[in-house]
Amino acid sequence: MTDQLARARLTKVLPKGMELSHFSVLNHLARKQEERTPAQLAKSFHVTRGAMTNTLGKLEIAGHIHIRPDWDDARRKFVSISPAGRAARDAAIQAISPVIGALASKIGIDRVRAILPVLRELRVELEKDDQQG
Repeated sequence: MTDQLARARLTKVLPKGMELSHFSVLNHLARKQEERTPAQLAKSFHVTRGAMTNTLGKLEIAGHIHIRPDWDDARRKFVSISPAGRAARDAAIQAISPVIGALASKIGIDRVRAILPVLRELRVELEKDDQQG
């Protein structure tokens, strides 16, 4: 429920036409600063390749990413963030930062900092289970 409520709140403030999945992919590409394959992205986000292909198609149409063929293996493609994608990601961060800041202030910065290590550990454990299953 917390995840759904947080997603709904953030989606409302994202720039027009941007979905949370779009922001997530742009943010991931911006942080990694290297090309990724659609399969790598699907694995990172725990979604099907079809779902990732759909997201990447929308991002490419918007001009936020570049998709190029792998020159050594024509079956593979590489995805990178475009300058427009970086600008869209930055605009999204500017839009969601006040929302996250206000929530953190209401809950208490110290309490938020205290829960982050627990959430990271939970994520690591869930990822282990996902990789084993």
